[in-house]
Amino acid sequence: MTSDLRPKKSLGQHFLHDRHAIARIVAALDAKQDDPVVEIGPGTGALTRPLTERFARLVALEVDERAIAVLQAELPDLDVRHGDVLNADWAALAEEMGAGKHGLTVVGNLPYYITSPILFALLDARRHLRRAVVMMQKEVAERLVAEPRTKAYGILSVQLQLWARPSYLFTVKPGAFSPPPKVDSAVVALDFAGIEEPDVNENQLRTVVRTAFGQRRKMLRSSLKGLAKQAPGSIPEPMQTLRPEALAPDEFVALTRALFDG
Repeated sequence: MTSDLRPKKSLGQHFLHDRHAIARIVAALDAKQDDPVVEIGPGTGALTRPLTERFARLVALEVDERAIAVLQAELPDLDVRHGDVLNADWAALAEEMGAGKHGLTVVGNLPYYITSPILFALLDARRHLRRAVVMMQKEVAERLVAEPRTKAYGILSVQLQLWARPSYLFTVKPGAFSPPPKVDSAVVALDFAGIEEPDVNENQLRTVVRTAFGQRRKMLRSSLKGLAKQAPGSIPEPMQTLRPEALAPDEFVALTRALFDG
């Protein structure tokens, strides 16, 4: 698909054009022809065309009205909808597309500046999703799969590993985009099906994780001091002198329960 549409810096647009990368992304969806698929931010449609050729039920969500005009002109049968993915009603979309218990398959090249909010939005919608294959800045992708006691390990690592199965698939060099970004990108798969959810209040856990990593150089007894005063329980003694990157995701579950369940 060709277009003279100029990428908008304000939208963080870097249009993917590398055919090899596109083919690998489509293959990574691991979806059947009749599975409902949602593309986030199709732009000028380099990824959209092979998706329309492979999947019978495809909805594209795009915030840029200029890109929508291009898509409607070149792919008149495409169901493209104007809207911000952060405001998407995934439950309604899953019902409309007949996803059922199987869930939606999501794909997209995520704008760097809102990658984390989109990831958390997908996490919130996980009960309506089967699998997401998304491209992002390589540095962020590395955080999703990072192990404890590493520099990349943090908030995204803990939460994505508790409620999804993230997999780092492959790296994409700047030359695959127009205009080329200044850093490498990476494609990550997030699997939501078959996850055994931890027995913990999700909002409480998010508060603990964000508070702890907000002062990641401090021991937990210091970084969580204010939170501990508000909670009925206490920080387990073996954890008090640890820094947040030392705790595995399931240990954050134990910490949260110790604080809030008393």
